[in-house]
Amino acid sequence: MEKRTLGKTGLEVSALGLGCMGMSYGYGPASDIKTAIDLIRTAFERGVTFFDTAEVYGPYTNEALLGEALSPFRNEVVIATKFGFKNAKTSEGLDSRPQSIRAVAEASLKRLRTDRIDLFYQHRVDPNVPIEDVAGTVKDLIQEGKVKHFGLSEASVQSIRKAHAVQPVTALQSEYSLWWREPEKEILPLLEELEIGFVPFSPLGKGFLTGKINENTKFDEHDFRNTVPRFAEENRKANQALVGLLNTIAEKHEATNAQIALAWLLARKPYIVPIPGTTKLHRLEENIGAAHVQLSTADLNEIEAAVSQIEIHGHRYPAQSQKMIGK
Repeated sequence: MEKRTLGKTGLEVSALGLGCMGMSYGYGPASDIKTAIDLIRTAFERGVTFFDTAEVYGPYTNEALLGEALSPFRNEVVIATKFGFKNAKTSEGLDSRPQSIRAVAEASLKRLRTDRIDLFYQHRVDPNVPIEDVAGTVKDLIQEGKVKHFGLSEASVQSIRKAHAVQPVTALQSEYSLWWREPEKEILPLLEELEIGFVPFSPLGKGFLTGKINENTKFDEHDFRNTVPRFAEENRKANQALVGLLNTIAEKHEATNAQIALAWLLARKPYIVPIPGTTKLHRLEENIGAAHVQLSTADLNEIEAAVSQIEIHGHRYPAQSQKMIGK
C-alpha cells in the first residue's frame, strides 16, 4: 500500500490505517479476541502499518488486544494511542494533568507490550489544564524516548497553535467525511500552514456512508449510535440522499460506497490518512481496496456539486459529548 507522511516530523504510515475501537467498545459486544487478533494481523499482511487505539476503549482491553496482535512485528508498525479522560472513562470527564499523562503513558506502554508510543494523542482538550502544559509533558516523554510523536484530537485552531509552539504536533485526529466537512473551514488550512498531518476518524460516517444502514436498522442496545442525533430514525431517512449519491459514483467505478467515501478523503490532501474501523474481514478487504480507487478531477467536481445540494440532518454527537469538542 502507498505510504503517507504525517507532519513535518516525518511519521510514515500506510495511506489507510485501522481504527480498532469497535473491536472492544462502542458498537455493541466486544469481538472475540482471537478473531480480532486475526483481523489486525491480516490488515498488516495487506499493507496496513498504522493502528489506532486508546485506553478508554474497553477501557484498557483494546490496547492489550493490539499489544498482543502486533507484538510479532512491532517494529514494522505505527501504534497510536490516547490520554485525557479521568480513570479511562469518558463518563468521568477530562484529565490531562501532567501527572495523569505520565501515568497513562506508563500503563499504555505495558499493555501495548512496547517501549515507545509512536503517536500519543490528547483525546480531548482539557479546559482545566493549559494546552502548553500538556504539550510540554509530551515533549518531556519524547525526550525520554517513551513517545515518538505528539497528536491532538478534536482540538480548535487556537489550541493547535498553542500546543504546536511548545512541541510540534505531528497529527490531528478529528471526524471528517462526506457527511461532516466542518474541518475544511479552518482546520485544514491551519494544518497545511503548520505542516500537520490529518487522521480522519469515522471516515464512513460511523457506517452510514456504506449504504448498509437505513431508517429501519436496529442497533445493539449497547451501540453508542443509539444516542447520536444524526442516527435518529427520521435523520437516517433524510440523510439517504447522500448514500444515493455515493451509489451512483460507486457503480461508475465498479466500487462500493465505502471505497468511494475513502477514496474521496485520500484525494483531498496528501497528508490525510483515514482510519476506518471494522470487525469483519470482508469489510477490511473492502476498505483497503479504496487505496486503489482513483477519482478523477471530474469525479471530484461531480461529488462536490452534488454534496453541496444535500442538507445533512442531525448533530453528530449527543449534547454532553458535544461540549468536549473544538476546545
